Amino acid sequence: MKDQIRRAACSMSDNIAEGFEYNNNPDFIRYLAYAKGSSGEFRNKLVILNKAGKLDDQIYQELYAKSIEFSSKTKSLIDYLKKFEHDKKINN
Repeated sequence: MKDQIRRAACSMSDNIAEGFEYNNNPDFIRYLAYAKGSSGEFRNKLVILNKAGKLDDQIYQELYAKSIEFSSKTKSLIDYLKKFEHDKKINN
């Protein structure tokens, strides 16, 4: 489980970095969605570990809250980029 939670956490930033390197918004948006999905996977692992008594409640709550914040900010960026792409098409 420790390795799975590490992979999910690393996948969040890895997907952002990989998507950014494509240097176009549609690909970046797709990889941001993957990163957001990894955040959900990360939270799920936190819940499992906490319910199994393997993760302190305070640490669980802090990591869970940070993961929710990450998902929220990632969603806001996705929405912004989608609007930007939509507006770009309309203005061209």
